Amino acid sequence: MHRDSLSTEAPRRLPSLTGLRFIAAALVFATHVVWNTSLAAGPFGDGVRRLFSLSGAYGVGFFFILSGFVLTWTARRGDTAGRFWRRRFVKIYPSHLVTFLLAGVLLVAIAQPIATVDWVASLLLVQAWFPDIGTSSAMNGPSWSLSCEFFFYLMFPLFFAAVRRLRATWLWWAVGVTVALIAGAFLVAQFLVTDQPRLTIFFLSGTYSFTQIWFVYFLPPVRALEFVLGMLLARIVLAGRWPAFGVLPAAAVAVAGYLVALVAPYLAGTGGLASIWTAPLIAAAAVSDWRGTATGLRGRVLVRLGELSFAFYLVHWIVIMTAARLLGPQRAFPQPVGYALIAVLLAVSLLLAWVLHTVVEDPVVRRFSRPRTEERAPERAVPAGSGRPDDRALAFTGTQAADDEPHHGRPAAE
Repeated sequence: MHRDSLSTEAPRRLPSLTGLRFIAAALVFATHVVWNTSLAAGPFGDGVRRLFSLSGAYGVGFFFILSGFVLTWTARRGDTAGRFWRRRFVKIYPSHLVTFLLAGVLLVAIAQPIATVDWVASLLLVQAWFPDIGTSSAMNGPSWSLSCEFFFYLMFPLFFAAVRRLRATWLWWAVGVTVALIAGAFLVAQFLVTDQPRLTIFFLSGTYSFTQIWFVYFLPPVRALEFVLGMLLARIVLAGRWPAFGVLPAAAVAVAGYLVALVAPYLAGTGGLASIWTAPLIAAAAVSDWRGTATGLRGRVLVRLGELSFAFYLVHWIVIMTAARLLGPQRAFPQPVGYALIAVLLAVSLLLAWVLHTVVEDPVVRRFSRPRTEERAPERAVPAGSGRPDDRALAFTGTQAADDEPHHGRPAAE
């Protein structure tokens, strides 16, 4: 792909990525619902659980790469790190606080003991830093990934300063180095991190220690490599250096990568080494939106679901775990009933996501993402050229993130 195959101005709206967000969130839902309830029963259910055993991890890795891509794509002049951090806090934390409190009420109602460190770590979104299986997934389990995202946001001005200084001719080399570091993190977890005591849960029984899994899956600096990979991809696309590789081939790569992850060692299939298979799909979808070519991901319903995906991600675990307790861990259902109940849990999660998005996320972002005295920025983000003819490098003193205002249909990066 060459720059002359694209318009001279990068679009701010990337609806195909918004649509992909919901698909990734649905993959997370699938893992949690089939592994934490008895609704997928029998031999067929065993196959379903195996098929979706890593889909949640795959979806989370996709979000980490997407986050770096979107924030770099929409970076603009005249911003500051302080304003950027304000917007990210306003976008993420209020919805987290609401679901944290809801999870707390439910846990107290069932008299489940929660250590003080778990309450505090989850409230402050630092739980992913603790190599403890209880603390890292305490309260509203999926919120551990927000702990990583907060670290990404904190470091973004420094990351961006480094990525921006790369010449366009070095970008693919930088991608290679980043992928090598991701592979190195897997090797460290596999061979250097202690494998004792070994876990005795699910299909991991006797295979790995939680410390190994924590290192490659939870630890924010390790997961930040995927975020940086997304940043580099955004620069590659903006520099006109993404090859002629469309959405369909990229989607095939993502599906093939997931199938490889299912048969690879668990530490390779659950962390960043698996996530890199989704990277081409993000870049190809962005190019297609820029060029205006069809992707099948820009439908009104799918984009709207994508806008709800962050709220959906936060509420679905609470819905599933509440249902699991009400239905009982061993209660068997006929297959049609079991899958119908899964559909009901999906619908309830979407309804609560709409409420959370409408009542909390969207109005808080509208009201508090900028000081009242600050004029609204123009709708279009125009990356500033670096002076080199082959590079649409970004001028940065902060960022204006596309997901700060989800009501405009722009992609978010939770």
